[in-house]
Amino acid sequence: MRAFEYFAPGTVGEAAKFLRENEGKAVVLNGGTDVVIQLRDRLINPAYVVDIKRIPGLNELRFSKEEGLHIGACVNMNRLGGDENVRTYYPFLAEAALSVGSKQVRNRATCAGNLINASPLADTSTPLLCLDAVLEVEGPDGKREIPINEFFVFVRKTTLQKDEIVTGIRVPYYEGVQGIFTKVSRRNKVDLSTVCSTVMKHEGKYRAAFGSVAPTPRRLPQTEACLNAGPLDEARIDRAVELALSEVSPIDDVRASKQYRLDVVAMALRRSLESLG
Repeated sequence: MRAFEYFAPGTVGEAAKFLRENEGKAVVLNGGTDVVIQLRDRLINPAYVVDIKRIPGLNELRFSKEEGLHIGACVNMNRLGGDENVRTYYPFLAEAALSVGSKQVRNRATCAGNLINASPLADTSTPLLCLDAVLEVEGPDGKREIPINEFFVFVRKTTLQKDEIVTGIRVPYYEGVQGIFTKVSRRNKVDLSTVCSTVMKHEGKYRAAFGSVAPTPRRLPQTEACLNAGPLDEARIDRAVELALSEVSPIDDVRASKQYRLDVVAMALRRSLESLG
């Protein structure tokens, strides 16, 4: 690991200004479960590490039916998955959060970091895609919001600018929402997803999102259009599965073959729809 200077700003504005002044030479440290590994393996060699964990307000987790759920950038996975309101109103998001790594890892890993890392298999991405979450961002030029559907660009690439910091995630409230989170991996615990998915039902309409089947986690708009075009019968489920397989583009890698992933997509979608009814 190369030597670096450690900087702990007191505000988001101070952190963003530092990132702009040291563009290309600084990396943000939050939970650190990805950054520390990248530092150790010399995948990144920053001159500065900017620790945002002590910035006031970034560790807030709050909920109201009027404003929905707010997940601060520094809220870790165990706290998110164990929160009573999250478990009550967004149970499939809670399940996704608690599927990440081990308990020890979840004490450090954050939901915001899971998205910013922009891995195709980010577990919390699929429920948040279905929920139309919005990322709250701040940089030297001010604040803005990025809908999660516009956030992912490619593997490890997002629309976040190099001098911007995600300060939180806002999730709308849906009365009576139902959802099924599915994670298939080589081991039952402490493993990365081979395929992950969320299928959500709200007011009789369906949404579906999959991870580890394309360069980014993604919603399946054609599949959703089919599901929402009429009553959910066996023929419609069969057609939705066909469309889902045409909307994903998995690859062969060390975790699974392309064909295995396609089989899992079909299985996960079908079982989720049958469970939701």
